This record gives sequence, structure tokens and C-alpha cells, in this order.
Amino acid sequence: MHTKAVDIVSKSLAQAPAFIERQFPVNRVSAEVHKERKAIHGQILTSLGSYWKGRKPLLLVRASILGCLLPATDKPLQDLRVFLLLMGMDDRSIAKRMKAIKPADIDPDWSRYAELIARGAKPSWRSDLSKEDRQSLIREWFSGLPFSQRLSLSLRPEECDEDLHEGIWQEVNAHLGTAANSLPELVQQLGVLRFGHSPRVADLFAGGGSIPFEAARIGCEAVAADLNPIACMLNWGAFNVIGGGEAARLALTEAQQKVVDAVQDKLADLGVEVDANGRRAKAYLYCVEVTCPKTKYRVPLAPSWVISKNLRTIAKLVARPEKKAYDIEIVTGATDKQIEAAEKAGTLIDERVVHPANPDREGVALSVIRGDRKGDSGESVNLLRKWDREDVVPRKDDVFGERLYCIQWMRNGGGETGGDDDEDAASTFFAAPTKRDMASEAKVTRIVQENLPDWQKRGLIPNQTIAPGEKTDEPIRTRGWTHWHHLFLPRHLLFGALALEQIAAIKDPATKGALLIGFCRTLNYMSRMTQWMVRTPTPKKPADVVNHVFYNQALNTFYNFGCRASVGLFPSMKKDFPNVAIAGTGKVTTREASAVDWENDIYVTDPPYADAVNYHEITEYFIAWARTIGRKVFPDFVWDSRRDLAIKGTDEKFRTDMVAAYKAMAMHMPDNGVQVVMFTHQDAGVWADLAAIMWASGLRVTAAWNVITETESSTKKGNYVQGTILLVVRKRLEKHNGRRMDIEGEIEDEVKAQLRSLNAIDEEWRAERLYTDGDLQLAAYAAALRVITSYETIDKQDVGSDVFRKLAKGEKTVIRDLIEYAASVANNMLVPEGFQASLWRDLDSASRFYVRMLDMEHKGVTKFADFENFAKTFALSSYQQLMGATQANKASLAGAGRLEGKHMEPGGFGETPLRRVLFAVFKTMQKDDPKIGLSFLKTEFGQDYWTVRLTLADMASYLSAKTVRTRPDESAAANLVAEALRVDRL
Repeated sequence: MHTKAVDIVSKSLAQAPAFIERQFPVNRVSAEVHKERKAIHGQILTSLGSYWKGRKPLLLVRASILGCLLPATDKPLQDLRVFLLLMGMDDRSIAKRMKAIKPADIDPDWSRYAELIARGAKPSWRSDLSKEDRQSLIREWFSGLPFSQRLSLSLRPEECDEDLHEGIWQEVNAHLGTAANSLPELVQQLGVLRFGHSPRVADLFAGGGSIPFEAARIGCEAVAADLNPIACMLNWGAFNVIGGGEAARLALTEAQQKVVDAVQDKLADLGVEVDANGRRAKAYLYCVEVTCPKTKYRVPLAPSWVISKNLRTIAKLVARPEKKAYDIEIVTGATDKQIEAAEKAGTLIDERVVHPANPDREGVALSVIRGDRKGDSGESVNLLRKWDREDVVPRKDDVFGERLYCIQWMRNGGGETGGDDDEDAASTFFAAPTKRDMASEAKVTRIVQENLPDWQKRGLIPNQTIAPGEKTDEPIRTRGWTHWHHLFLPRHLLFGALALEQIAAIKDPATKGALLIGFCRTLNYMSRMTQWMVRTPTPKKPADVVNHVFYNQALNTFYNFGCRASVGLFPSMKKDFPNVAIAGTGKVTTREASAVDWENDIYVTDPPYADAVNYHEITEYFIAWARTIGRKVFPDFVWDSRRDLAIKGTDEKFRTDMVAAYKAMAMHMPDNGVQVVMFTHQDAGVWADLAAIMWASGLRVTAAWNVITETESSTKKGNYVQGTILLVVRKRLEKHNGRRMDIEGEIEDEVKAQLRSLNAIDEEWRAERLYTDGDLQLAAYAAALRVITSYETIDKQDVGSDVFRKLAKGEKTVIRDLIEYAASVANNMLVPEGFQASLWRDLDSASRFYVRMLDMEHKGVTKFADFENFAKTFALSSYQQLMGATQANKASLAGAGRLEGKHMEPGGFGETPLRRVLFAVFKTMQKDDPKIGLSFLKTEFGQDYWTVRLTLADMASYLSAKTVRTRPDESAAANLVAEALRVDRL
């Protein structure tokens, strides 16, 4: 349906506040973002290379950009509805996104269950219902579910074939004064209304490319800038491969097959991946060997000698005393007892070499064999020989040798495996290498050694040295590898050289660039750092597999590793890229953020943080291979990691570099331009630094929202940040001086106004709660920052200058002091439900955290990010001692029973009234007798007991009320303590 033509008046919304500055439905956005994250390989941009882990979810980017473009009007509820309509997150769109519902999905307690589901042991649809009546009942049931349940039964917006925007434009245009019939049209018109032209969006820390890609996809003029050539290549791929159209896609598919066929033919001619019966290898298993100083045996290293539980295959060491060595037998059809024994027969246990010929079961420390010691200057050194440029395998007298001990063969010759993690284990078997196999191994090594100088000269394999660094020191220190090609086996080097030779011969630059992206994707699966993963069989992951290199953004060396044969590498080179229409434009440039020299209306950035992934180091792994072809295909990119220009660290240099970047952005955007800074970090100090950096950059904070962006992962051990803070900032146009005493009053007024506004929207919405206590806390914090950062100076002092100097330990700058004051104002105003306001004001930060999180737990909060964010707002660094569980989605406080007598020492939380009440509850739980708890409190408080008795009773009552669902035994004991306190008399 076409809408009535209206005049789009240029810059008529130039001064209108943005939707994201007034409200942002963080709960719905978080739920949708979490759903996108869980898709993993289903995410669009991971097809370019999953080794780049830092991409922000596309849905979050879209929400941020639309939030900047949409105006905040005097009808906030309709503003919210329009935003949800455009995001495909309103109730009507969720219904369109509903997956195929199965009978088992329907809740038996639903009032109309019997009308839809037939009686029987297994739920099934009633046969007397027409398809239309069944769907009508399903929709009715679905619409009554809470949002989170509806979402779990829905597709992601980009998975829907149906146009989610169909039928919304009359309502959207009526509210906004636009004349759009599609999202790109609306984006273009909003750009004209705000800035006088289509919106120009830039990300100067583009990384994996999600921000520029999504901006271009919805119709913006997007620019991706990054120092790193691999990042630039990935962004180019997002615009020109994924968004390149059908013709480019067909040309790429043809070229991919051409390259694969040519490499496959050359390997077939060499005959180095087949056995005597013509069966093709799928994987080669290697181990490191060392000489035991006690027995002089050459010992193959492995933490376990289980090769495959799926195929019941193990390796067995057979001592050869005359050779002072071990043969390795491969046993198939192993019994459970043999598998268990092989698991315990590892020769590398806790970094100690243990083997059958050494009767000392303590073994020898690997550090002794390696010769670890301190150098003359206190640096760590060892006996490892530093490899020379011409080395491709260890030398005989090296501390660490290398041995091929097992090959995985495909039973029927076989074609390419099904994907990165092939599941067809039954079609393979394992065997020890034969003399013929070892001859093939020697042949590959000889070919590589003979061709190494020529291939390096032609750029077909790396020739660069590994520069020392936080991550790149690892292969140098632990293996003695000095050049990037040392990280690869001869088989990898042969495959890589043959593949790049074919890619270099492709004439079309765009196709060649796409092939190079595919090759870099393949590099993630080929090196000496690809661990052999023995998997316990599951329906989802039944096969053992050679893992990828960058599973945790580091260069990890292994003593036992796998090598994918070509059949396991071709799928990655040939893997399809999604075909996604881009309505706007996309441009890529390589430069540091502070060198921006063109104007952008909106900046959305995900800057490096103090503990960010060291992409400037680990991407050298890819640059070493890609630089020669990359220079020809992408001549404007600088094919060097440019470590010296990367923003990194935590000190004044880091802050100074960040200010230079954001000051440049502020100078190159219009006065009504807006920025969204995405910030993910656990450290409250760095969060305060970021606010100071924005201030020193001439920017003022206008809003802050916390969106849950990370999922729980088995590779993430410890407490990882789940929330991403969206910090919304604008130029500080006026140069006012503020007086400290006046600013504190303004902060209180602004915080009150912010909370009133959000609570009013929440109450009127009714469908579900829009903002949690954590969201309100952060919004109040942002309101205070709005006041602080609107001033150029405070008491005539340039407070932003503190960013540029080294701070003394524990030193509080003016801005940090004000931020802490702002946090205290917000904290004072957000009293947990059921807790006395007068009591709340007097609590210390640890007690406030505990009381607040008791309320959050009572409301069903279990996300670690919520606990972490409140710890930030209370400036509580030691909050983890108060935690009972810290899993990403199963976090909880440590209750009285878990705390027991811990953390009772003088100073801090240990001597607070709340901690003493908790201990009294614990003592009561032990004997189910409140007299014990009461006696403890009387002893602790002495003469003050009668003064604080009723306060302690109120605390115990609150504790009882908030733990009735989560810890009922504690709740009952706390109630006993509360009643005993109230009836106690002199």
C-alpha cells in the first residue's frame, strides 16, 4: 500500500532529541540479541571468518542506528510502538515469526487445551479440527504467552520469509510525518529530516564489520575504517561478497570450484594423501617427542592416548629398550577397560613427563627438559633452539621433536567432508602410519624444503618473522618458532602454496578478494596449533575433530595435535556466503581513528578496551599469508598490523589515544550529530575512564543503556561480561563553567526526572516490564553524567585534563569524584522494594549490593551480568565474595548457609549489621533455634544492641521475605530471628 505524498522538510528534526536518548526497550532488545548470539554459525557475518570473535550483534546495531534517527516526541508510548514495529519486535510481528508449533509445545494448563489437543499418552492435534481452526487456537494460545516464551518459539527476523513491515507504514508515517513504504526509504527520509541528506554512519574501529554492514543494509551511507588489513578485508567482504548480489556470487562459486579442483588434482598427482588401496586421508595425528633425562628414552607426549571414543580407538606405547624409544600401536575395537586405561596412560601429566620406562611415577618436569631459567636481566629463557628461516620440521638434536603416529582414513575413498566439523565418524577408521605413509610424509617435507625459497619469494607462503608481543611471545617461548611459517606443518605449507598459486591466477579482482577471504577462513583450521579433540558422542557432535586455531583468541601450542587433510580443508574454502541485499552504500578505508577527515552524522563504535582481544598481534597469523595477493587486490590497505598505532593498554597513553580518536570524531560530525559507544567491561574504573574520555573529547553524555549481548560458552571459564553498555553522546557546544555545589543539586533533579519518565512509560506499557532495577540504575547514572559532561570546566578547572596524566594509586580526580557522587544519588533514590528508605541511606556499598540483589533474586533475576552491573554502580570490587554462583545465566548470592562464618573480619562488610544478621540466621539454621542467633547479636553489639534491635529485626524480615522462594530454609530461620528480636525485652 502506497502512502500519501508529504513534504519531507530538510533538517526539520535537526534539534529533536533522539529516541535512544529518552528510552530504549532493553529487555526486548536483549532477548532478541541473545537469540541472535545463540545462532552462532547462523549469524550472517561469521561466514566471512569465525576467527574474528568481537562482532556486535546485527540486531543491536540496527536498534542503535534507528534509535539515533527516530525522534523522541511528546507521545513516548507511540514512539516505543513505532520503534518496535520497525524492529519486527512488536506483538504482531512476533506472531508472524512464530515457528511451526508442535502439540508438545502447548501448555496442558491452558484453558482451551482440550479443544486443541487430542486425548492420549502422547500429545497430538485433534483430528476433528480444520487447519484454519487449529491455527486460530494456536495463535490465541501463543498471544497469551509472556514475551520471552513467545520469542523462544519464534524465528529471528532475518529468518522470516514474510515481510514483517507489511501493513505498518500508515501508522509509522502518521506518527513521524514521513512517506515511506520500506525501511530503507524511512531511513533515507529520517536522514533528510535530521541532517539534510541520507544518514552517513561510520565505525572507525570496524573490526569484524557488523556495524558498517548493518548500517548499509538498512539504507545508510556507511564507512568502515580500521588500522588492520584483515579487518578491512572482512568489511570489504561484508559489502561486496555477502552484499555483492547474485552475479558476483555465481562467479565466486565457479572460481571456488576451479581452485579446489586444481589443488585436488595436484595433490592427487603427488599421491601424498592416499594409502596403497587408494583411500584418502582425512586427518593426521602428531605428537611432540622429548628425551627423558633419567632414562634417555625418546618419549612421545600426550595427556591421554585415547584417539576416538566414537570408534573405540586408542594408541598404545610399546617400549623398545634397545632403541630407547617407543613404538605406538593403534588399537581399534578397544574395550571400555582399555579406553579407561588409555585415558590414564598419558605421558604428559600436569606439565611433567611420565612414561612406562621410568619407574619414578613423579616423572620429570617439562620445564627441566626445556631448560627454563632466568637470564642475566631477569627474563625467562630456555634451551630451545630458535628455528632458522629454512626450517620446516624440527632438527634431530632439538629438545622438541615431532612424530606422525596415527592417520584417520576414509573407508570408501571419499569426497570432501561435510563441513568444518564433519559428523560422519562411521565412514572413517584410524591406523598407524605404514612405511608407505612415512615415505609420503618425507616426500611432502622434501617438496616444501626444495620449494621454500621460491614460494616465499612469490608470496605463496609466509616469510615474515614473528614480532614479540603479549600473544606472539607464546610460540617463540614454548617452541622456538621465529617465523610465521614455522607454525605450519609441511602438509599445511604445501596445501597453502598450491591454493594461493591458483587464487593468484584468478583475473577478476573482486573474485580474487573473495577467494582470499575464504582462504583466510581455511587458515583457521590448518596449523600446528589445531588440537585433536576427542569428543564424547552426542547427537549434536558425534565425531572427533581437528579443532580450529582461534577458539580463544590466542596462539596456543599443543604437544598433541591434528592436521586436516585436504578433504577437511576444501569445505571451508568452498563454503557459501549468504546473499544479503544492501540498500545503502558501503566504503572501507584503512586508517587510525584519529585521522578521520570526512564528516559523518552518526558514529557507532565498539572501541578497544583495556583488556580487548589483541587483534593487532594475532591477525599477523593471517597477514603473513595474505599480504602478497592482498596488496594487489586491495592496494589501498596497509598490509601490516601497525601495532604501534593500535590503541591498547590501561594507562594515560591509552586514555590519550582514545581522546584523540573521539575528539577527531566530534570535530567531523555536525552539531546535531550523535554517537553511540558500545562498551563491554567488568572494571568500574575503566567505565569511569570512558566517561572522562568522552568529556575530554568535547562530548557530553545523553543516555546509557545496558543490553545483554553475550551467551554462556563452555570455552569461557570464569566470569565474563555479558552486558554491553550503549553510551550515547553528542557534541558539547557551549563552554560553561559549573560550580561544584550547584552541579550536585542539578544531578539530583536530573536523576529524579529520568526515573519519573521511565517509570511512567513502564506503567503505561503494561504488556511486560520494560526496565529492570538495573536498567533504571544505569539510566539514572547516565542522567547524572548528562549534567556533569555538559560543563567545559568545573570551578574554573579543566577537569578533562586529568585523562592525560598518570594518576597516583587511589587518586580521585574531580570527574571520578563527581561520578561517584552521581552513583550515590542514583543509589539513594532506587530503594529496593520492601526495604526502608531511611535504612537504605545508611548502608555501606557491600550491604546495598546484597540487599539490592536479594530483591532482584526474588524477582527471578539469574543473569550474572545483572549482579556485575550493580557491583559497578555501587563501586564494589569485592562483590564476588558475596556470590554463591557466577555462571552466566545461573548466578546467585551466597546465602547465610553458604557464607557460614566467612568474611566476618573487622573492616568492610564483615562488621556491618547485615553481615551479623546473616550469621545469626546461619546459627539459627544449625539448631533451628533463634536463641543462638540472638545470643550472637547481643554479644556483637554489646550495649548498642537495644538501640539497633528493631533495625536488625527489619533486616531479618526483609531477608526472610526475599528468600522464601530461592532459599526457603534460610527464609524460615530469618523469620525466627526477626520475631525473636521483636519480642525481646530487657
